[in-house]
Amino acid sequence: MRAALILAALAGPAAAQGLAEARFAEPTTRYAHGVFGDTEEWGALVMVTEAGETLRVRLPETRVFEDTAPRLADVDGDGAREAVVVETDADQGARLSVYGPGGLVAATPFIGTAQRWLAPLPPADLDGDGRVELGYVDRPHLARVLRVWRMQDGALTQLDALEGLTNHRFGAPDIAGGLRDCGDGPEWVLADSGWRRIMAVRLADDRLAARDIGALEAEGFGPSLGCAEG
Repeated sequence: MRAALILAALAGPAAAQGLAEARFAEPTTRYAHGVFGDTEEWGALVMVTEAGETLRVRLPETRVFEDTAPRLADVDGDGAREAVVVETDADQGARLSVYGPGGLVAATPFIGTAQRWLAPLPPADLDGDGRVELGYVDRPHLARVLRVWRMQDGALTQLDALEGLTNHRFGAPDIAGGLRDCGDGPEWVLADSGWRRIMAVRLADDRLAARDIGALEAEGFGPSLGCAEG
């Protein structure tokens, strides 16, 4: 079942515009997974284009946005930003979806099992080739596999996967870690599977590589995201 796209006063030229902002709306308890510590998720995505037009994607009753906030990035390389979100199906679990002014642009496959989730990382051009990569930890509480994707030929294609990494603990209100650039290019910052070490991940030749940059202390990921190591 496809999401319903409600267009508010959308004219032809605005359809080619990128997004200036996006937010979730219509809180709902119809999917009681509780990955963020409560049972409230989101039933709709509100997007505002650069031309100031407001659009709303309302999901069917079998789906929710199981996420903290949309991430804006030019995923398809057309110079306009889209919204990257976690969309969850009651029977198939989560997928990473990309929405633009015209609706769904692309999505990864659903995990395939109910009550299974993925935790996104900030979109970034990790390898400096001008194309944006999307990353998430597949089942951060169970499988703990980092997967990286890129738009190719109109679809999201997985480039690589790396086991033993995570960025979320069940019930935590936020997704941990993030993106940093300490002068040698961007890298994602996550935890190891035991939540003891901080790992920095790079992409080169479409392959992921992780290195240990220090212990995960009480202050969390803040110092590492600020380029402190130790």
